[in-house]
Amino acid sequence: MTEKIWQLGACETALAIRERKYSCLEVVQSAVDRLSTVNPDLNAVTVDLTKEALDAAKEADLALSNGINPGPLYGVPITLKENIDLEGKATTLGVSHFLNNVAPGDAPVVRSLKEAGAIIIGQTNMPEFGLRWVTDNPLRGSTNNPWDPERTPGGSSGGAAAAVAMGIGSIAHGNDLGGSLRYPSYCCGLATIKPGFGRVPNFNPSFGATRPISFQLMAVQGPIARSVADVSLAFDVMSRRNILDPLWSPPLKNSILENPTLRIAKPDQLGDEVDNSVKQAVDTAAGFLSDAGFQVDTVKLPSVEEMLELWGTLLFTDIRVMQKEMIEAHGSEDIVSVINFRLSKYPDATLEDYVKALARRIEVLQQWSIIMEDYPLILAPVSLEPPIGPKEDKESNERYQQILEAQRWLIAANFLGLPAASVPTGISNGLPTGVQLIGRRYHETMCLDVAQVIEDRVGILSHKLWDV
Repeated sequence: MTEKIWQLGACETALAIRERKYSCLEVVQSAVDRLSTVNPDLNAVTVDLTKEALDAAKEADLALSNGINPGPLYGVPITLKENIDLEGKATTLGVSHFLNNVAPGDAPVVRSLKEAGAIIIGQTNMPEFGLRWVTDNPLRGSTNNPWDPERTPGGSSGGAAAAVAMGIGSIAHGNDLGGSLRYPSYCCGLATIKPGFGRVPNFNPSFGATRPISFQLMAVQGPIARSVADVSLAFDVMSRRNILDPLWSPPLKNSILENPTLRIAKPDQLGDEVDNSVKQAVDTAAGFLSDAGFQVDTVKLPSVEEMLELWGTLLFTDIRVMQKEMIEAHGSEDIVSVINFRLSKYPDATLEDYVKALARRIEVLQQWSIIMEDYPLILAPVSLEPPIGPKEDKESNERYQQILEAQRWLIAANFLGLPAASVPTGISNGLPTGVQLIGRRYHETMCLDVAQVIEDRVGILSHKLWDV
């Protein structure tokens, strides 16, 4: 494979621009050409911003020639998910009704990316309201998984993952309430970090500060990329302070280099009906980490099934109170049916039920905190199933319930507000496999450092897509 500029990662691109190996215009033009080549079949980028991107690249080159000190992402092409505010563009959430919801300003995370020098080449597809683990909606259509069109690229950041896997930009923005960064990364063979609660400023000017409580506690912004190094670079940028999020917490640098005898817990039980590829991925990762000198122990952990139930009680009570009416008014038959599946699983919660669930959340987090004093990282599956079909979640209530239960380890990290990195472990039956590393609060760097150990053994999986 002859390397083209679009094949470079974010770290390589930023360095090449700083060293004047490539101009910003050359970099962005290569990304634009790649987008025009692969996106028609992929349908990952749904809002084309390539004209604006080329203009921005020319301005960036001029500024560089005038002696500007380039930021860490200077000239790096990126994409943004359609549910984050980009000034002057619609924040659609994948819903036709919001086509006129033009952002009055940039979301904090977008502002940070721009200030670091990143150049936005497009916005990416998502399911309606971001509430499915597939990426399909009547407004933009369905996004294909670059490994297999019969499988979903994941959701809700499926367009983001499919785009970056196929070389459309070096970094993709996404977000995660119940796995929406990690599941698409898993489906598309990519790396990501779900930051812990409060680490990345989380606010959209177009929707104001009022968000459901569960969203405030469990939803986060983050990057998806082909390599762990690129995820780390993007996370450093995205996690910069912004006063519009009063829940933001400052960075805590922590590395495995500071803890060479790191102990990692591997769950003694993954769950019922675990696919063999999932078991193999966890075992493979455990072997890589043991080979690297870490102590990997099989440990009995608190019930993730309970966390799934508590997460559902909080989230779907919030959706029933604050979003159900809007979803029924403006959503498609597909999203309404999926939401009804979910609501039938979690019937009306009383105020007492809701308050008790919130209180129990702290008790469970305390249980995990005690275990993680000895085991700072938990090696866990991403999903208990391989990537599902692109419309499989709406087949029946029963099938939806199976999919929901398969995502229990994803949901556990959201419920606890803990950071979790996802990284590929290989390929099984033509599809990527992977694991996640759940860390102590504020320990994103440690999660990514250990993910890097796994990547060093596996390589950058998405490169295999370009060899054919």
